[in-house]
Formats: sequence, C-alpha cells, structure tokens
Amino acid sequence: MNLSSLSASSVSSHPLVPYGWDEGWEAEFASYAEQGLLPGRVVRVDRGQCDVVTPVGTVRADTEFVVPRDPMKVVCTGDWVAVDPEGSDPLYVRTLLPRRTAFVRSTSSKRSEGQILAANVDHAVVAVSLAVELDLGRIERFLALAWESGAQPVVVLTKADLVPDPVTLAHLVQDVETSAPGVPVLTVSAAAGDGLDVLVALVCSGTSVLLGQSGAGKSTLANALVGEDVMDVRAARDVDGKGRHTTTTRNLLALPGGGVLIDTPGLRGVGLFDAGTGVGQVFSEIEELAEECRFSDCEHESEPGCAVRLAVETGELPVRRLESYRKLMRENQWIVAKTDARLRSEIKKDWKKRGAEGKAAMEAKRGRW
Repeated sequence: MNLSSLSASSVSSHPLVPYGWDEGWEAEFASYAEQGLLPGRVVRVDRGQCDVVTPVGTVRADTEFVVPRDPMKVVCTGDWVAVDPEGSDPLYVRTLLPRRTAFVRSTSSKRSEGQILAANVDHAVVAVSLAVELDLGRIERFLALAWESGAQPVVVLTKADLVPDPVTLAHLVQDVETSAPGVPVLTVSAAAGDGLDVLVALVCSGTSVLLGQSGAGKSTLANALVGEDVMDVRAARDVDGKGRHTTTTRNLLALPGGGVLIDTPGLRGVGLFDAGTGVGQVFSEIEELAEECRFSDCEHESEPGCAVRLAVETGELPVRRLESYRKLMRENQWIVAKTDARLRSEIKKDWKKRGAEGKAAMEAKRGRW
C-alpha cells in the first residue's frame, strides 16, 4: 500500500481505524504524509525501541529522534507518531503528534517530574479487587489523576464472585460511589463472566487504559475483554492480595468488539502531579459546599461560617472524605510548589548563561577595539 492510495482512501476505511484513527488525526498527520512518512500508533515501548502499528503492519522503530530532556514528552504507549516508510533500515520514529489526553503521575524521584503512563485515552478504568479490604483513599487518588488526564474514569470492582452476599456487595458499591461522584462503578467477575457485558459496552469505542495495584485482576480482565489469553496471569498472595507484576510494560490491544485497551503494570505508588482540577472533581461535593463558606479562602479548619465543617457536624459529609480531600490537596500543592521552584531554578540558570555569553561577547568586542 503506497502513500497515494492511503491519502485517496476515506478515513472510515483507513487500516488504523480499529486503533482510533479519525478525521482529527488525519488532519494532524497531513503535513507528514507529504514528507513520505507513515502514520502509526505506539503499542509498546521498550528500551529505546517501540512497536508501532501502521497501515502496513506492526513495525519495530527506534526512538532516537524523539528523546527530549523533558520526561513529559517521551514516547508513550498510545501516542500517535510519524515513522519512516516501509523498507527503511533502520526504522525511526520521526515525531509525535500532539496528544489529546495524557494520564500522568509523579515519579518516585525527588526531582518533581511527571511520568506519562498512557496517551490519548478516553476512558480510565480503575480496577479494584474485592478480595481485600477497600482502600477508598487510594481509589480517590486514582480518580483525581484520571479526571486530570482528560479521560472519563470508571471504577471496576473485580473478583465480585468472592463476595457472594448481594447485600454486602451492594454496600461496597455504595461506599465506592460515595467516594466517586459522577463515576460509573461496575462489579465484574472475569472468572465467571459476570458484569463483563456492561464493561465491554463502555469500552467498545475510543481508547481505555486499565489501572490499578498488582493483584487487582487487571491482566485477567484484559484477557476477558480481548477474548484470549494475551496477558500472563498469576495468583495474588493470600496474605495481602497483592500480585507479582505479571504485566511489566504498557501494552495497547485492539478489542474484538471495537475500541482499544492499554494494560499497565501494577502501580504501587500513584503520586499526584499538578492534579488540582482532578482533586476538585473527585471531591465535587466539598467544592460546592465551599462556595457557601463565609470566606472565599476558607481552609475549612477553624474559620467561622465554614459550610464544609458544618456539613461534617450534621453528618452530611463524612469525616473521612474531608480528611482525604485535605491530604490530596496538600500533596498536590506541595508538588506544584516544588515543580515551580525547579522551573524558577532552570530560568535562573538560563539567565546566568545568557549573561555570561553576553559578557563574553562584550569582552571579545573590547579586545578587538
């Protein structure tokens, strides 16, 4: 298939449509098509190389030309890229198309950097195992990042077959719904096949990223959605329900009923990264109550006329929700402040560099005089 036939074909019949190709991406790629490059979507990244699905099949490409110093701009699973045409040796990714959305968490390093887990995502599916006690605070943390990414979050309570009592299961769902306003909460048993039809209907369009801790049943869920065993599955530890990181890379998989799924390794840490809007979305009821506070800058601690604390006192707002809100807001503010400090330092270094270059130029000019 040559480039002229590709450009002549309609978007609806484009071979990359099953991977999310649409008129928007067609327009973004137009200038690169004129250069003879091929469009593709990154399905996996591994040690400076990446697998890219293109109109001529899946190719292995080098990322040497798209390795910026900014970790937020490195190639990631889900990215749309321009690659060398078929027959090039070696094959390179030449550029990334602008991302529509990106799921980002802070790294475990002390450098206040973000790590992109998935790009161009429409749905963020947060898998939570019912084999262990619910950690509502962790769910809220995942949801804050999901909202901030621009994707629509969904909570999937996996291993529902381990909670046979429908009343108990209903209470667990209600607890999660209280912590996830505006977010669908589904119960699924991938082993028994229960609840999968609802999830399939939800992810059958667009791109979904599957997130959660090790042992949450993500790989089993991915296999159930794909319809075959594409991901390795191991039993979780009985002692704490934690898994053994069966997924070690982020993989993009086309679903048989439509849509694309990005499976991710289990996340032990999900640090916020400039997710103030996402936190506000997760705790929307607190944000709404805050508008009724006497003071616009109320911190909901000891200020008079605080509508948030009044809601806690009357039982309208659970204490746990307010404490979780405060914790995530403090963490996010710390990350933002730390990031700004780093940026200020970089700007200061740049000024010093320019000043030194200017001084050297003046001295050189004086020397010529």
